[in-house]
Amino acid sequence: MLGMFNRLKKSIIETLIVVLIGFVGGAILMIIFGYDPIAAYMKLFKGSVLSIDGILESLANAVPLMLTGLTFAIGVRSGYFNVGAEGQAYMGAIGAVIIAGSISLPYGVHLAAATLFSMIVGALWSLPVSALKAWRGVHEVVSTIMLNWIALFLVRYLIEYYYYEPGRAERALPALPTARYSVIGASLSTIIFVTIGFTILIYFILWRTTLGYELRLTGSNPEAARYVGVNYVKVIFLNFFIGGLAAGLAGASQVIGRPPAWTIYKTLGNVINLGFNGIGVALIGRNHPLGIIFSSIFLGILLYGSRFMQYLGIDPDLTVAINGIIVLFLSLPELYSMVKRYIVGGK
Repeated sequence: MLGMFNRLKKSIIETLIVVLIGFVGGAILMIIFGYDPIAAYMKLFKGSVLSIDGILESLANAVPLMLTGLTFAIGVRSGYFNVGAEGQAYMGAIGAVIIAGSISLPYGVHLAAATLFSMIVGALWSLPVSALKAWRGVHEVVSTIMLNWIALFLVRYLIEYYYYEPGRAERALPALPTARYSVIGASLSTIIFVTIGFTILIYFILWRTTLGYELRLTGSNPEAARYVGVNYVKVIFLNFFIGGLAAGLAGASQVIGRPPAWTIYKTLGNVINLGFNGIGVALIGRNHPLGIIFSSIFLGILLYGSRFMQYLGIDPDLTVAINGIIVLFLSLPELYSMVKRYIVGGK
């Protein structure tokens, strides 16, 4: 117990240090371009955490990132680099559109059906990656990136020709009222409770079940996993399938859990980059489900608060770069740990 407390204390201290370094790095970038970093950061936090609407919007931004962060973290814990959350989120979003926008069901049944179908579609999209990895040795980074692009254009095609809203060709069918999560405030809905519950469930699976032990053992010591008889193919399929469930739910959160639109646009602007931002969330949260809850909230604050920096005339592209610097520094400790584990350790 004392050892666990000391590790937690060390992680917190490291995180606070890199947070400070990240903000200093962002401040230097603003100074270079002639902006006042103190005023900018005051705008950021005033807009995102010093008002009720700001807190609610920050949490709404955190919801999908929590889930796509889980997708990447589950992969890393099993020894794989699953960067397919982006495409799986697209598929989850269109799955939500299909059930929530084009089928009429009673309220509770409709909401559950749309949620579960989205998760399953996201998970099924990971099966080609698993099969290629298990039976042909294709690296998961290559196959997931290819499937991300296929998913992007497939979903755009489906929206444009089959699931568009009449009179609104730029977006998909909106979710019917019976398939929408209840609104808490601003654009935050009760799907946040489903998301946190799912994240805690993943923590329980990874650290309190035999399956989770096999997944983590494969990631930390593949030789030992083979020695004790862990089924390599089973681990691959379950790893990517569980990650796909999380990413599919992330896509659904933007359709049935994000007012006021309750839909996705043909350009997928409200889904694009959720998967890639989730990688940063996972790294900041040390690829631990509980850490990801807090890191996603932090990034949600940055993403929502940075728009208030634009009131000072800061270019939107520069605010993205500032956020990127902060996230990069926060990711460095886990990146170092991964490099040490997989390259220096020869795994």
